[in-house]
Order: sequence, then structure tokens, then C-alpha cells
Amino acid sequence: MSQAELYDYEDVAEQESPSTQRDQYTILVPVFDRVEADWHTQIALSLAKGRQGRVVIFGVVYVPEGRSLSEGAALAQLCRRRLDHLRDRLKGESVYIKPRIRAEHEPWRAIAEVVQEENGNMVVIPWHEEGTHTFLGTSIDVLLSLPCHVLVVRGTPATPIRRILLPIRGTSEMPLMLEVALSLARAHNARLTLLHAARAHEDAGSRRLYNELIRLSRRNPWLEQELRVDEEVVPAILDRAGGYDLIIMGAAEAKLGSDMRAVGPIARSVRQGSKVPLIVVKTHRPFSIHVLRSTDGDKRLPATPTSVLVDKWFAENTFSSDEFKDIARLVELKEAQGLTISLGLPALNEEETVGNVIQTVRRALMEEYPLLDEIVLIDSGSTDYTVEIARDLDIPVHLHSDILPQYGTYRGKGEALWKSLYILKGDIVAWIDTDIVNIHPRFVYGILGPLLRNPTIQYVKGFYRRPLKVGDKVQAGGGGRVTELVARPLINLFYPELSGLVQPLAGEYAGRREALERAPFYTGYGVETGLLLDLVERYGISGIAQVDLRQRVHHNQPLTALSRMAFAIIQVFIDHLEQRQRVELLSEINRTMKIIRYGPGRYFLEEVAISDHRRPPIITLPEYRERFNITRWEGPDHLEAFDSPNQEELAS
Repeated sequence: MSQAELYDYEDVAEQESPSTQRDQYTILVPVFDRVEADWHTQIALSLAKGRQGRVVIFGVVYVPEGRSLSEGAALAQLCRRRLDHLRDRLKGESVYIKPRIRAEHEPWRAIAEVVQEENGNMVVIPWHEEGTHTFLGTSIDVLLSLPCHVLVVRGTPATPIRRILLPIRGTSEMPLMLEVALSLARAHNARLTLLHAARAHEDAGSRRLYNELIRLSRRNPWLEQELRVDEEVVPAILDRAGGYDLIIMGAAEAKLGSDMRAVGPIARSVRQGSKVPLIVVKTHRPFSIHVLRSTDGDKRLPATPTSVLVDKWFAENTFSSDEFKDIARLVELKEAQGLTISLGLPALNEEETVGNVIQTVRRALMEEYPLLDEIVLIDSGSTDYTVEIARDLDIPVHLHSDILPQYGTYRGKGEALWKSLYILKGDIVAWIDTDIVNIHPRFVYGILGPLLRNPTIQYVKGFYRRPLKVGDKVQAGGGGRVTELVARPLINLFYPELSGLVQPLAGEYAGRREALERAPFYTGYGVETGLLLDLVERYGISGIAQVDLRQRVHHNQPLTALSRMAFAIIQVFIDHLEQRQRVELLSEINRTMKIIRYGPGRYFLEEVAISDHRRPPIITLPEYRERFNITRWEGPDHLEAFDSPNQEELAS
């Protein structure tokens, strides 16, 4: 038995953590005799919670080379006391404390051993205060070569942490830096400042990275400000460091091999020039354009800042309707905030389902619990008994062409929604389709729940499984064909911050009036897409949430109708890209589509104009502002750059 094995925490062989736990994302925290571990453990727990992972803590004693390892006995006792302190403090947390204390001449070997034993994904290690280049006899650069992510931590911030400085650099560490910063900001209710020193990073890649982060972080509750300064990076950081409780930055790029790293001169200079606590981040795999292959044969790329933000949004802003089934609690939240809620039902020839939709929702959410203040049907010219059924059930009905007639009217669901904002009175407005066969109150309370619970959320989308009926057979997940073939690819290409939305085209959604009244509405198939793109540009992804409504059964449309829908949605994307990039991509000829028709023994083409008109934010209308007593409005009173019907369209 070696001397290193004499100092066991318990007089038993080392027990490895259960294999089921070892498969989780694992963050390692070595506890040393000379360094307090509470701060390092806080960092690890904040990151583990975001990944639903665990923290493994183990003790390490450093004995200088040339001395007997037996001299570490007293230090091992001190280390055990620290582990006992952590065990008592962390009861109930997802933490495993390894019993054995490891005495080593080269502590990095003990850390590497535990990384392998526990299948570790990340390790949090201290940067020794007494030396710039070493920690306990080991070069910091050697520690960075460990086969996992590494966080090198200098100092302990004062608590509570209020402000974190995040220098933006175009390196492979950026995604992990962002994850660490967001996790700590959330844990401490702190605010982030993004700092970009333009003089040091004028290459196009760095500028794109900075601009992408700013766009994706818009309205992020943890982001305080963005600083773009024309300075060298080290002076820019040091000049501002005193106003922050913590700095998070990346190590240098790879060297000497595929994963050998060094703490670069920028991080070393910041460490030497500032006393502010510092976290230096090193990713395990250097950023590469080469595709990494997972064990199941899928192609996986390294994380990007976009994927980090989207993954974090998905974890935090995806809800289940079951979370809100306590309707009495929702009523309490509504009343405590002094809010009113309206439900609008857009309809066109839905006599088979509209009655059941109205009765189910009204019984549960108005009669049993006063969650809704009104239900209103907005009809688009039904020729069946849809209107009569609603009126027989004492539901107010408005024909959308009769609302604000001085502005003309267009056909389409989006037109009905836009005009319904003038009729509906609530502070929160929800809409659901009226063709839902399996209607349940969760379709309404599910999309209202996040708005009542979180004041930063402005807009909520529903999602669900959509069975597709083909002949006599039903495919459980076959619905949503336009979503998967058109909307999702375009979102991932041009609006990747929305790539976590399960069903961006779903017809069940709710929003705050102050957000909806400032958004333009597309009049037809593009209304859902247009609202999403406009609201994410205004409020960022943190202002949007989604809710699992379980399953939705409705009437599936034929393929030719879906083709028209796809054509209109593509135009909405291009319209927004034109506005964002200030370029013209579409001409009027691009707004017609040739439909292939089939006749007896022949094929022929029919040209159809398919183009959603873009209604202005309804708050721009003086009639709307008068109705809702909006006395202060700094926007224009005219409707330039938006569509208004011409005489021919009004006549039709």
C-alpha cells in the first residue's frame, strides 16, 4: 500500500458513486487544506442545476516534492473537517462527497484520477494566490490539460454578488463563459455586463459574435448593459473592474496538441492588475469546424453562444399545462395583480366544434372559477351556423369586417385577431382556435399561467402532439407538416434564438396587451410567424414562453392548402429580413404562386396571388387610443409602410 492510500476518510475501501448517477453531468470540486471550498461549491451547484447534474466533492492534500507523504496527516484531518462542514451544509443537494482523502506530491494527478473515476465533465479549481503561474507546485497550464471543462477560480467575491463583468472574446470558451455567467447571475440575482473591446477584436468573426450575443440577449433579465469600447482589451477590463463583484473570461486557444491549453496573457494581466475575483474558463474540446461524432453515430457540433442561450431558455421557459391546473391559484394571482383577462375565439365555419369549445371553457373558467372576464367570438364571415350557435350560448359575436370599417378589411385569421384587440377589454388577451375536437380548459389556463406567474414574460405559445389522419389510420405525431418543412428550417437559419419553440405556428397563444398592441399583424397565414418575429426582436427570447398542452385533435388540411400556407410564411420571413438588413428581396411578381391543377386527362397551371397584408400596430390608430384612454403615445398617427386596402379590395 502506498503512502498516498494511508489517509482514507473512512477505514474502508473507496466506494464509487452509483453508475446511474455517474451517467449524469458531473462537476468536480477538489477541496484543499489551504483553500476555502464554499465559493467553488456554489459555482458547481449553480451550473449543475442548469444541467440537472450533480456535484462530486473530494479532498486533496498537497505535500511538496522531497517530503514524505506522511507529513500530510495533519492537513488531511483539516481537509476532513472541511468535508464534514460541506456535508452538513449541503444536505438535500445533488452532491456526492467521496470519502477518501488523497495525499499527493502533484495534486493534478489526483484530480485527473477522479475525473476518470467519476466520468467528470467539469472541474472547479483554485488559482493559488501566492503565485501567478503555479498552484500547489503544479503549472496552471498543466491543470488546463485535464480531459474536461476547467474553471480556474481566483478569490472569493463578497456576498451577495450584484454585478458580473463578461468580456466578450471570439474564442472557443465563449459558450461556456456565457453558461457560467448566466447560471451565477440567476443564482445570485446579479446583473451581467457584456464588454467588447473593439480595438483588440476588429476581425469580422468577433464582431459577428458580439452582435449575435447582443441580439439574442435582448431583454434578458440578467443582462444589465452592453459596453462596446474602442480600447485595448486589458485596459478596458481593468478600468471598469472596480465596479464589479466578479469577472468571467476565457483562457487562450489550444496549443501543443488537440486539447493543451495555457492561461493567456490577457487573463494573467487581469489577474495581476485587479483584485476583483476572477473565473477563467477552459473548454475541453477546442472549437473546430470539424464535426464530432457521438457514440450513436449522430453528428454533433460544439456548443455555440446561441445554443447555450436557447438551451437555457428551453429549460427555464418551457412549462407544462399541469403546472397551472390549480385554477383557484391562478385566480388569486390575477386578482393580486389587478388584471383582467379576455379570450378571443376566431372562427370561420366551425359549427361542428364551436359550441363545445365555448361551453367547456366558459363552465370551467368563468362559472366555476372567475379566471376569464369575457369570451368573445370574432367571426370571419361564416356561412354555416357558427354565429347562431355562439349567440344561442349568449356569447358576444363580432364580424371582423364590421370592426373599424373605416380601415377596410382583409380576409384571414390575422385580420380577425388584429381587429379583436379593439373589441376585447382585458389586460391579458388569449386566443384559441375553434376547431379543437378534444377541447379542455388547459388550452386556455395553460397559456395564461406563465403570464400570471412571471411578469417578465410577454407572450406564451402552446404546443402539443398533433395526430394526422391518413385514410383510416392515425399517425400519432404526423401533424405540423408546415412547421417541420418550412418554419423550423427558416427559424434555425435566420432566427436561431427561436429554435427551441416546439410549435411556432400553433394557434393557441396569449400575451400582454401592451406587447400585442405594439406589434404589427399579418392578416392571413403569416400571423403567428409575424407575431413571433416581431416580439422576439422587441423583448428577446426571455419575454417568450411555451406550454405543453398535451394533445390537440383538429381537422387536417389538404396538401395544396398547406402549400399556400408555406408560401405566405416564407414571405413573412423575407419581409422581416428585409427590414432587419435594409434590403429588398421580394418584388410583386414573387407574391404569386402557380398552383398545379389536375383535370380529366390533363394538367394545367393556375396563378394565385398569395400575400399577407401587414396591419400596423393597433396602438397607432387614434380610435384605439381613445377607446383605451391612452393619452401618451410618441409614435406616428399615420400608417405609412403598412398595408391599407385600396378601393378595389374594399369593394371585394
